[in-house]
Amino acid sequence: MDTTHSFSQPGLVLPTQSLQNQIHELAKSLPPPRKQNIACDACRARKVKCCKLPGQDKCQHCMSKNYPCTHYVQQATSEKKRNGPARRPRGISTSSSHSPVENGVFPWSKPTWSIPWGPRISSHASHFFQTSTPNLLYHLLAPPDYGTHEPIFTFGPQKPRSSTYAAWGDVAIKLEDEAYRTEFAVDLVEVYFQIVHTRLPLLDPSQFRSRLNFHTGSPRLLLGNKQEDPVHPALIATVLAWGAKFSEHPLLVADRNQNKGQSLLAKALVDRCRELAESTKVHRIPHEDHVVIALLIEPLQCQDPTVEPGYHGFWLGCAIRNLLGLGINHKSNMIEIKDQDTRGRMIFAWWMACLCDAFSSFYYHRKPILDDDDYDIDFYTAARDGPDSANSSSREQLEFLGYYAAAHELARIARKMARQLWQPQTDAYGIPFEAVEQYTSDLFQWRDNHLSKVGVPASLVSGWDFVTAVSACASDAQYHVMWIFLFNALEEHGLQEHEAVSPGEKSRHESVKQKIFEEALQASLRVSALAGVLSANGYLKLDTAVMHVSIIRAGVFLARLGRPEVQNCIDGLRQYTYAYEETGDQADQIERTYKQTAVDGPNFQRMASVIPRTSPRHLAHSDLKTNGHDHLGSGTR
Repeated sequence: MDTTHSFSQPGLVLPTQSLQNQIHELAKSLPPPRKQNIACDACRARKVKCCKLPGQDKCQHCMSKNYPCTHYVQQATSEKKRNGPARRPRGISTSSSHSPVENGVFPWSKPTWSIPWGPRISSHASHFFQTSTPNLLYHLLAPPDYGTHEPIFTFGPQKPRSSTYAAWGDVAIKLEDEAYRTEFAVDLVEVYFQIVHTRLPLLDPSQFRSRLNFHTGSPRLLLGNKQEDPVHPALIATVLAWGAKFSEHPLLVADRNQNKGQSLLAKALVDRCRELAESTKVHRIPHEDHVVIALLIEPLQCQDPTVEPGYHGFWLGCAIRNLLGLGINHKSNMIEIKDQDTRGRMIFAWWMACLCDAFSSFYYHRKPILDDDDYDIDFYTAARDGPDSANSSSREQLEFLGYYAAAHELARIARKMARQLWQPQTDAYGIPFEAVEQYTSDLFQWRDNHLSKVGVPASLVSGWDFVTAVSACASDAQYHVMWIFLFNALEEHGLQEHEAVSPGEKSRHESVKQKIFEEALQASLRVSALAGVLSANGYLKLDTAVMHVSIIRAGVFLARLGRPEVQNCIDGLRQYTYAYEETGDQADQIERTYKQTAVDGPNFQRMASVIPRTSPRHLAHSDLKTNGHDHLGSGTR
C-alpha cells in the first residue's frame, strides 16, 4: 500500500515510492547541464557571444577594440570551486616556535604581486590575480568617472569604457590605445627619474626600468639567467603619479590648459595610486617595497593638513612601522643584508623616514614617532675620498657633500623641540625659559658647524646643477625656518611665568625674546631670498614639497610685519601650484594678511614688546637679486 511515512516533527514528510518514480522520470527528460561559460570578461560584461578563432590570443571583439582579453571571472569561479568555502584565518601565534622570521628571511620577502579588479564582491572573499603592466595601465589610465560607483582596484573583470576622456582635454582620448598608454607611461617614468629621483633617491633607475614589463604576457620575466617578479603595481602607480605632476607631455599640457592650470589626470593618478597601495596592503605588511611606496606617497599628496586629503602623516607612519617590522633600525640586522644595493636603499629609507618624522612633527605640531634611542645604526655616508661623480648615484653624491649628516643633527634638535613645544602642558603654562635658552644654543651650534657647508654660499657659483642648487637652498631654509617656528611658539604660548620674577630675570627674558625675533626676521628674509632665486630659475615648479613649509612660514611672518619682501614668497607659492594646487590659496591668504598689515600695522600679542611698529630695515642684510647668480647674504653672524 502506498503510504506516506512521517517523522515526529510537523511538516517534514518523505515522498512515497510512486512520487519518487515520477521525479526520476522527470529528471531524465530535462535538458543536459548548461555548457560552461568561457567568455572573456569584456564580452561577459556586454552579454554577447565571445568568438575566438583557433590560434588567436584574443577574441574578435577584444582585437577590434584593442582591449586586453582577460578571463578573471572564469578564473575566480574555478578557484572558488577548487578551494571550497573560505575559512577564517587563524591569528598569528606568539609562540617562539611559530616565529614569522625563519633563518633571517621574512615569509613575504619574495611576494607575487597581484591586483584585484572590477566590482567588489566581499571583503572576506577577495581574490588577486597576477597582472602585466599593460593591464595595470589600462585601469590606472581609465576615464575620469571609471569606477565612480565601484572601486577600480577590486576583484572582477575589466569593464568596457563607459565614459569619454573629455574632462582631461582633447588629447586624452588617445589613452584608449594600448601603444599610446605605454608611450605615455614611459614618459612619466623618465620624468620621475629626472626630477623626483634626484631629490628622493629611493629606487635603482636601471633595475626599475628593466623590471617593467610592457608586454601583455606573463608578468614574470627573465633578467639575465634569473627569473624576477615584476615591479610592485603600487610602486608603478606611484612613480607614474609623480611623473604626471611634473611632465610636460602634450596630453598633460592639454589637460592643464582646459582646467585652469591644474591637471585632473595627475590628481586622478594620485588617488588611484593611494587606493592601489591600500588594496595591496602596503600599510600592513612589512616589506622593502612597501617602505619605498609609503615614503613616496606621503610627499606626493596635498600638503595642507587642514583639508581632508591633505597631510596627516599616515603613509610616513606606515613606512616607519614597516621599517621597524623589518628590523632596519638594528645594526645587527643591517649587517645580515648581503646585497649592497638593497642594504644601501634600506638604510637610506630609514634615514629619510627618521628625518621626515622629526621635521614633520615639528612643522605640524605633533609628537614624533621615533626617539634618539630607537636605532643604533650609524649614519649612512659615502667614502671619505668622495664618490666618482660619473658612476655614483645622486644619493651617494649628496651623502658625500654632507647634506644628510647635517640634516640628521638638525632633526634631533627639531625632535627635541617638538616634544616640548607642542605638549598640552606647554599650552597651559608656557615654555620654560631654560628650554628656550637651550634651543637657541643648539641652533647656533648647528649653524656654526654645518650651515657654511650645506647652505647657499654668499656668492652663488655659476653653473650649479638642479640637485646642488635645490639641496643647498632646502638645507639653508630648513635651518632658518626653525627660528620662525620658535618665535611663533613664544607668540602662541609665551614664557612660563613664575610668581616672583626679579627685574634682572625679566630683562634677561626680554633679551632672549629680542634675539629670537631678530633671528626669525633674518630667517624670513633669507627664505624669501632663496624663494626668489628658485622661482626665477623655475625650480619651485619642479620641487617635491621640500621648500613648501619654509616658504609658507616665512611668507606669513613677513606679511604680519608688513615687509615687502613677502612678494618673493607669494610668487614662489604661486609657482608651486603647478604640482601642488593648495599653495595658490596659501599665497592668496598671505597677500591678504600683508595688505591688512599695511593698514593696521603689525598685530602680535606675547611678543609685541620686542617688535617695533615699523620693522627695522637695517636687519634686512640678506638681500638677493632675482637672476639666480647674484650676491646673497651669508645668513650668519
